[in-house]
Amino acid sequence: MSPDADVIDIHPARHQRVLMLSWEYPPVLVGGLGRHVHALSVALAAAGHQVTVVTRHADGAPLEEYVDGVRVIRAAEDPVTFPLATNSLLAWTMAFNHTLTRAALRATDTAEYDVIHAHDWLVAHTAVTLAEHLDLPLVTTIHATEAGRHQGWLPEEMNRTIHGVEHWLSNASTRVIACSGYMRDQVTTLFEVPAGQVDVVPNGVDDRAWRARPRAVASARARFAGDGPLVGYAGRLVYEKGVQHLVHAVPYLRRRHPGLRVVIAGDGPYRAELEEEARRLTLGPTVRFTGFLDTTQLPAVLGATDATVVPSLYEPFGMVALEAAAAGAPLAVARTGGLAEIVEPGVTGVTFPHSDPDALAGAVGQLLGDEVFARRVARRARTMVGRRYGWASIAGRTVGTYAAARREQSQWRARRAARPAGGQRIVIPEGNLLGAGHAAC
Repeated sequence: MSPDADVIDIHPARHQRVLMLSWEYPPVLVGGLGRHVHALSVALAAAGHQVTVVTRHADGAPLEEYVDGVRVIRAAEDPVTFPLATNSLLAWTMAFNHTLTRAALRATDTAEYDVIHAHDWLVAHTAVTLAEHLDLPLVTTIHATEAGRHQGWLPEEMNRTIHGVEHWLSNASTRVIACSGYMRDQVTTLFEVPAGQVDVVPNGVDDRAWRARPRAVASARARFAGDGPLVGYAGRLVYEKGVQHLVHAVPYLRRRHPGLRVVIAGDGPYRAELEEEARRLTLGPTVRFTGFLDTTQLPAVLGATDATVVPSLYEPFGMVALEAAAAGAPLAVARTGGLAEIVEPGVTGVTFPHSDPDALAGAVGQLLGDEVFARRVARRARTMVGRRYGWASIAGRTVGTYAAARREQSQWRARRAARPAGGQRIVIPEGNLLGAGHAAC
C-alpha cells in the first residue's frame, strides 16, 4: 500500500501555532526521531507556521534560541535527575517530564498555540498535562511501538509499562500520526484507537542533502571497496535491525563475488557481538565496521555501494532506505513493516523475507549480478524519493492533521468529560500482543 493512499487536506485555511514536544532535537541526536522532528519543524516554519520545540537540554546548548525559523526551548535537568538512586529508564523519564513540563509552560507565558504535537512515549506525561491544562488538541506521532520492537512480546515489566504509556498517550490524543500503513495497523490493533483517528504521514527526506559529489563518492569507494563489489549497511547496531543476517550471508556472497567488501556503518550495543560473529566466520577484511558516520560522510559511502541492505526484523518506516535511495544506492530491503511500502520489487529495489540470510544473499546477488538492472532500480528509487517524500509535502500533510484535530477538539472534549473519574485502567494481555500474523510481517 502506498503512503499516498492516505492523503488529507494539505492546504488548511490558516497558519498553525504548534507546540512540539520531543525528547531529542539537535544537538541531542540519538536515533532518527530527532532528525525527523528537526526537519519537520524547519519545513513547517518555512511554510509560515509558528513552531516552538520544547526538548532536552545538552551541555553547551542555549536554554532558548531561534534557529532555522524555529523557537527552541531546552529543559535543563533538575539537580537530582539521573540516576535517582536507580538506573531505571522509567525513573529518568518521569524526572525528565517534570522539567519538560515546566519548560513548556514557560513557552506558553509568551505565546499562544493552536495544537500540541508530541513525539513518542517519552514525552507522554508532559503532553497530556499540557493538553488538559491548556485545553488544546493533542496530536501524537507514534514512531515505533514497544511491542513491535519485541515482535509482539513484552518480556519485562519495563517493556509492559512502556506499552501501557503508549496506549494511554494514543488514546489521550485527538489524532494520531503513523509513519506507514503498517504502523497504523499496529496503533489500531495494540492501542484500540479507531482507524479514522489515525493519519498516515510518512517520514520525509531532503534528497539533495544525500547526493554526494562524485569526487566524494569515488573517495569512499577507494577507501572501502576492494577489487569486487561493495555492499553497505547503515543504522544502529541492535538486534531488531537484522545486521546479523547480513553477516551470515557474507560467506555465500563472497564465494560468488570475488573481491567483495561489506561496509557496516553505525554503532550500538550489538556491535561487539556482530564483530565476534564476523571473526568466527573468518570474514577478515571482507567486513568492515566503521562506527558512526555523520551526514557529511554517510551519503558518499552509500552512493559508493553496489547494493545497500536494510535487513530489519522490525521497521516502522525505513528512513535509511529513503536516504540510501537519495544517495543513489541500489536497495535490497527486508519485506517487513514500512520498508514493504517504500520499495516496489523489481521497480525501486529488491526485497526478501526478514530473518533469512539465504534470501538476503539471493536478493543482493540479483543486484550485484546485473549492473544494468541495479542502476535502473536505483534511478527510479531516487526519483520516487524526491517526488513522494520531500519535507515540504510531509509538512503540509502534517498541518492537515493539525487542522483536523482542531475541528474535532470539541467532540474530543465531550468524550473526555464523559469518562469515569481516573480514566480506564489499561490491561495488558499475556502472550504475543500482535499475534502471529503481525509479528511475522
